[in-house]
Order: sequence, then C-alpha cells, then structure tokens
Amino acid sequence: MRVGFIGLGTMGAPMAMNIHKAGFPLIVYNRTRSKTEPFARLNIPVASSPREVAEKSDVVICMLTDAPDLEQVLFGKEGVVEGRHEGLIVVDMSTNSPEYSLEFHRRLRELGVEFLDAPVTGGDKGAREGALTIMVGGNRNVFDRVKPVFEAMGKVIIYAGDVGSGQLLKLINQVVVGLNTLAMVEALTLAKRTGADISKVQQVLTSGMGNSEVIRQLMPRILSGDFKPGFKASHLRKDLKYVIDLATKLNTPMPGVSILLQLYNALVALGLGEEGTQALIKLYDTLTRTQA
Repeated sequence: MRVGFIGLGTMGAPMAMNIHKAGFPLIVYNRTRSKTEPFARLNIPVASSPREVAEKSDVVICMLTDAPDLEQVLFGKEGVVEGRHEGLIVVDMSTNSPEYSLEFHRRLRELGVEFLDAPVTGGDKGAREGALTIMVGGNRNVFDRVKPVFEAMGKVIIYAGDVGSGQLLKLINQVVVGLNTLAMVEALTLAKRTGADISKVQQVLTSGMGNSEVIRQLMPRILSGDFKPGFKASHLRKDLKYVIDLATKLNTPMPGVSILLQLYNALVALGLGEEGTQALIKLYDTLTRTQA
C-alpha cells in the first residue's frame, strides 16, 4: 500500500517516519519545504503538491492544523482531488468537528474518493514512539484496509463507527486532557504560593489518585522550564471551541470547559499560543504577580 503524508509538524513528522520504518512506500508533502528535508535525506520522495501525493498514493494521510487547512489541501488548486484515482482513500488524522468530517466525506464521496476521520491522542511522545491511540470513523471495510498503516503509528486502534465518530471520541478525550491540565496548573500555582516542597508535590501527584498522563508528561516540562509544544496551546484552544460548539447544539452544560476555553483564549492573547499546553501556568504566574 502506497502512503502519502501531508503535514509534517510536531506530530506529523514522527508519524510519517514510523510509516516509513514499517516498510510502506511513502511520499510526503509540507507547505514549509524545510520540514521535508529529513525525509529527502532518506531518499523518501517529496511531492511538489497535494495533487502529486494523491497521484502516487493509495492512501493520503493529512495531519493539519484545522478544517480550513484540510479543505484547502483537499479541494484547493493542485489539491488532493485533482490527483484522485480509483480506490483512493483520504484519512484526516488532525482534530476537527464531526460536522466537518461529514461534510468532507460527502464531497469526496461525490468524486469517488473514500474518507476516514482518524484523530489521535498521545502527544509528541506517543507520535515518536509509535504508541498513539487512534480513533477511526468511516466505512468498516475501508478501515480494515488502512488498519496496517494505523498500526505503524499507534498501539491502540479503535474503530469508532461511522464518519465523524472518531472526531467525537477525540473531542471527548480533549475535555479530560484540558481539565487535567488545568487541575495540574492550579495545583502547582497553589504549591508555589504556599511554599510547598515542589519535589514532594510531584511525588504525591505521580503516585496517588491525582496521577494522569498529563501529570507524567507535562509536569516535568513545567518544572524544567520546557514550554516547547508537544501539543500547541492554540490547538487545544481550537479543540475546546469545537467541544463548546457541539455542547451548545446539544444543550449540554459544560461550565468547566467553558472556563478553560476562556483561559486558553487569554493565553493566546498573550502571544503564547505556539507554546505547549503546559504554558497555561504562565497565565497563572501573571495573575499571581498581579495579585502580589
């Protein structure tokens, strides 16, 4: 199975590299050409457009920032659909709303192209280690055909159901990830204000009921001053907005996520959207200094 990969960012690059390591013929594309250089050094073909990726692939995987980026890559000038052929499958592994997935599925189906939504969780660490959890929505037979490619990138592969089901599971996951991040940041803020021994706080949080993957991955980064993005703050903000949009349509109260979205709005307003989600603590540091 020939695989094309579009979007070689923090998550996409290691995911594509794991596909290559698993032995699949691979071609890559990225708008910022410099990000393709590690692949070119391995003699992995670098396409000049999404159209070329589609022409030379059986499966085209997109790992992009948001729905407008995906729409441009798929349907814009020199887009994927211009290189479509019989049997082509498009897989969206970024996080979008279920509604966008249904729309893209409808438009691609009219052109004879199959579509799966397959967002991931596990952060940059999971992407590097090929240990992601992948949630897939779409036709079951198409899923079965692509599953070996998913297994090159993840350890837990979940068939969620019809198109949009993968994105729904991802948004539910982001509720927990986001609120866990908030809990960690508020706990650390209180610890610093009270003068608690941070090493003992870390010991308690990593060994008791408060433990989580967020604690394990992000607390050491905060304590070492590492705010490089495993997952960008601006991306979590986008995901939380999709959660609130969905909850509003369903008349479902989500006050915790509503507050969290406003906090990430403030973080982005401070110019910190390109840092990791753990940079939320910088907002709390600013508020604490204001109160002092």
